[in-house]
Amino acid sequence: MRKIVLAVGISLDGYIARPDGAVDFLFMSKDFSMEDFFKTIDTEIMGRKTYEVSLKLGGTFGSIPTYVYSNSLPPGERSGVIFTRESPARLVEQIRQKKGKNIWLMGGGQMAREFLKADLIDELHLGVVPVLIGAGIPLFPGGFPERSFALMENKSYSKGLISLKYRRARSRGPRD
Repeated sequence: MRKIVLAVGISLDGYIARPDGAVDFLFMSKDFSMEDFFKTIDTEIMGRKTYEVSLKLGGTFGSIPTYVYSNSLPPGERSGVIFTRESPARLVEQIRQKKGKNIWLMGGGQMAREFLKADLIDELHLGVVPVLIGAGIPLFPGGFPERSFALMENKSYSKGLISLKYRRARSRGPRD
């Protein structure tokens, strides 16, 4: 089954952006690469704000299917992007009906919360940078049920960057 992988960079205090949406505190160490991760995905899902930040940072779309959640932009496909208002469960069901690789869930805490509510996140890939920013947009705002994850991998890189990978630890039944 195609996995939903929430992969994002965060500060030590759990923020993905400053209060104004700036991500200037995030960095990539020279010895860290996302190349292997990119080989495992062929679809991405993000919120409108993340989409707009990506555009400002020079991001391009259309090489893989990209779904953008937006309440302010009308649904439909434009410029290689599919804008949607589908429930996360319905969208994931539609995407998983097609053969393919994993699905990259990227973006803000609101997206993470909605996908956690629906129990759709199969893996977490967190790049933790060694800075406390004190305030901002949290990766995990409250409002979702407790979810357990099991550590798959942790690696340290130059400049103090830490990569953490977790898989969703789902109960298999009453004997677990």
